[in-house]
Amino acid sequence: MDTRIGFVTCVELGFSCIREIYRVGGTLDCVITLDDQVAPNKSGRVSVDGFCEEHGISLAKVRKLNSPESLQFLRSRHLDWLFIVGWSQIASDEVLSSTRRGAIGMHPTLLPAGRGRASIPWAILKGLPETGVTMFKIDSGVDTGPIVGQVRIPMSKRETATELYHKVTLAHRQLIAETWQSLVECNVQLMPQDESLSTYWPGRTPRDGALSLDMLCEEADCLIRATTSPYPGAYLDVLDERLRIWAGHILDADGHVPAGARLIRFRDGTLVATSFTVESI
Repeated sequence: MDTRIGFVTCVELGFSCIREIYRVGGTLDCVITLDDQVAPNKSGRVSVDGFCEEHGISLAKVRKLNSPESLQFLRSRHLDWLFIVGWSQIASDEVLSSTRRGAIGMHPTLLPAGRGRASIPWAILKGLPETGVTMFKIDSGVDTGPIVGQVRIPMSKRETATELYHKVTLAHRQLIAETWQSLVECNVQLMPQDESLSTYWPGRTPRDGALSLDMLCEEADCLIRATTSPYPGAYLDVLDERLRIWAGHILDADGHVPAGARLIRFRDGTLVATSFTVESI
């Protein structure tokens, strides 16, 4: 069966999925990525040029996925499926209908829970025992389309964004491996989402990483873990200095403080900042 599949991405998470497709013996007809002139302003952008050239994949670079040029390219490829992963622009109905069978997205929660943005920080901030990644067919809503597959991800009580981002990346690759053949054979089983279980998580900005000395230690510790790399980090402004904290822990009974650490007194105790940077403000 000659199933034609394309991929839209400009970040490492999507690129890891492309590499997984080829690891399991699959191929792509085309890839769309961000135009080189726009790319430097995109956080976390990666280049797929070399991989596409090595594997003979048609590559288009666009400023906007919904542009006439992008639509013309997609329609010319006569695709069955189009993956859209790690692309912040919402696909138009014209993009979604440019393929024979539809577009496939990935969302780092167990949909229908956690629709929206900032999935990894919110999972930590909410203290969830588990989260996951959902592969779904994209429709005109926000993360509302029928589910293709899911991978569950257990979370530790001291999960960090760095750790969870790595788990989410592995789960993306696992879903690709588990569903690729059914996509190629066009016999995917789609499961509608249960709207009665849906929740929506709002977007977050770097300012949401602001710490306050009025916080409880556990609140501060959680915010630090939720916003650490690859996110902008939690920060505390003191006089003309901004302390951006990447890792730390609540001071325990033995009172041990590693060399080079900073002590920060919050409302109910002391936090030990073990990894931080100092910025002028």
